[in-house]
Amino acid sequence: MHPRLKHFLKKYFLYYKLKKRFSNSETIRQQALLKKFKSSNGRLNFQSVGFKLFSQFEEDGLLLYAISCIEDPVKTFLEFGSDDGINSNSANLHFHHGWTGLFLDGNQQAIDRGTYFYKKHGNPACQAPVFKHALITRENINDLIIDGGLSGEIGVMSIDIDGNDYWVWEAITVIQPQIVIIETHNEFGLNDIVVPYDANYFYPGIHPDYHGASPVAMNNLAKHKGYRLVACNELGFNFIFMRNDLATSLPEITVESALQHPSNSEAQAKFEAIKTWEYCWNRTF
Repeated sequence: MHPRLKHFLKKYFLYYKLKKRFSNSETIRQQALLKKFKSSNGRLNFQSVGFKLFSQFEEDGLLLYAISCIEDPVKTFLEFGSDDGINSNSANLHFHHGWTGLFLDGNQQAIDRGTYFYKKHGNPACQAPVFKHALITRENINDLIIDGGLSGEIGVMSIDIDGNDYWVWEAITVIQPQIVIIETHNEFGLNDIVVPYDANYFYPGIHPDYHGASPVAMNNLAKHKGYRLVACNELGFNFIFMRNDLATSLPEITVESALQHPSNSEAQAKFEAIKTWEYCWNRTF
């Protein structure tokens, strides 16, 4: 399909394909689910709460449960690497729970689609999210966040830019998310490694597996910034971190426990082809 035609169809007709996801009955179902989550006082197992509505895998449910464990969640998100923001980690929070926030992405057409979609079909009970087009680096991320209207404490930050995720999170200082969900590179296994920063990186770069940070390295960065690992998706590459002063009923989990899915062995075998390349090993702060 021609890219222009694909963009046109997604912009103007995608809603009709997905419209059941926006139904009032789905909102009612999720509000009841959120109430159940809150009444559990953090005693539920994350493996039992995941579901997918707009997220890539079961992150919609994982995030909703994590949010339910916070006494006063801030209903604002930041998501970058979000494409048009429709199939994202934040869409469900907007459409069914009244959150707003900021989407950043380097694809101008995706930003145009998202802006149109959320203004036309967004939740009328809250403001439409802000969409900004930008190639994100650790040098510009704080200015982009401020220009997008965010500062201080926010509820959720979602990072998935297939490259400098680790370095950009390290650079963020102008917001203090309650929850961070970020993609790790489980192909690196339990090695404590990060691919060196490259402000001009664009996936797939010189090799499709040579980017990002290992789960161990990402967990170390989270600890440095005051967060603990509380959950991950079943496949073990999307990690969910909770700020240490919040939801003390949620225990910290180990990186090893997050990498139990059989697919991780196959993923880690890919590291053999690039294991001698340049990495930042065992980084300290």
